[in-house]
Amino acid sequence: MSDFAIHVAIMCSLYGVLALSLNLQLGVAGLVNFGQIVLFGAGAYGAAFAFSNQLGIVAGVVSGLTFAIAIGLLFARLGRDLGGHYWGIATLAVAEAMRLLVQEGDTLTGGAQGISGLTPLFQGGSQREAALMTLALCVALLVLVYVLVRNLTASRYGLSLKILREEPQLAESLGYNPNALRTQVLMLAAAIAAVGGVIFAHYISFVGPDQLVAAETFLIWAMVVVGGTGNHLGTVLGAILMTSLFAFVPFAKDLLGLSSDYVAAIRLVLVGGGLLAFLLWRPQGILPEKVGGPRRG
Repeated sequence: MSDFAIHVAIMCSLYGVLALSLNLQLGVAGLVNFGQIVLFGAGAYGAAFAFSNQLGIVAGVVSGLTFAIAIGLLFARLGRDLGGHYWGIATLAVAEAMRLLVQEGDTLTGGAQGISGLTPLFQGGSQREAALMTLALCVALLVLVYVLVRNLTASRYGLSLKILREEPQLAESLGYNPNALRTQVLMLAAAIAAVGGVIFAHYISFVGPDQLVAAETFLIWAMVVVGGTGNHLGTVLGAILMTSLFAFVPFAKDLLGLSSDYVAAIRLVLVGGGLLAFLLWRPQGILPEKVGGPRRG
């Protein structure tokens, strides 16, 4: 297995975790979160903060979870006063504001230069062995998160989230607290995204504000939409497909004889084109959400 293939597999796994986190919000609970990337970034910056202060990886996980859950609570608080797409726009605004704060916070966040030199999660062996161990960890995390969200969706609690998605007033009339449900889902999704962010930060050994741009959120949205909103297996498939396409863009650029300036443009076309194509011709995605069937718990 080549180093490039290992890298692509690691990124597929991490984006799969992040896409599952979004699908839990969007596909199951119907929460239109346009600030998803900042939850991931909270985990990454939590790891960087712990590294800068020589606190260790465990402290990085705790810091990342704390930052991400705090942002999730902020999103939930906004959801009490704003509904639907207005809430989604608010989450996008909050994410962009936080990116600018990170970019200007030279002392704590490293500013526009970010924080580099984070220690790898696995040390002592060769670079290949460390990468393979990181891959094993990422795949294990992806499987764990997939099983978690699948079982949650199939439970009675998952049914309450789907009722919230389809008919918020019906959910309230049945005795559910919509604000409490939104808060719980956002906190869980934030924790999932943050753990992925911690691993990502230590894997690439760098954290910077350029990783928190809105385009990253729309890439994750594309993964969910292409795979199938509400279908967790489809979400993972969409993440693998989009991440793999992005990884091979430089090869396509060389094949077509284009300059490196076109790489970012090609990736934007893939995201925008993929979203538009599936929204127009197959809005249910590659694997549509299954309606009905057995329900556990």
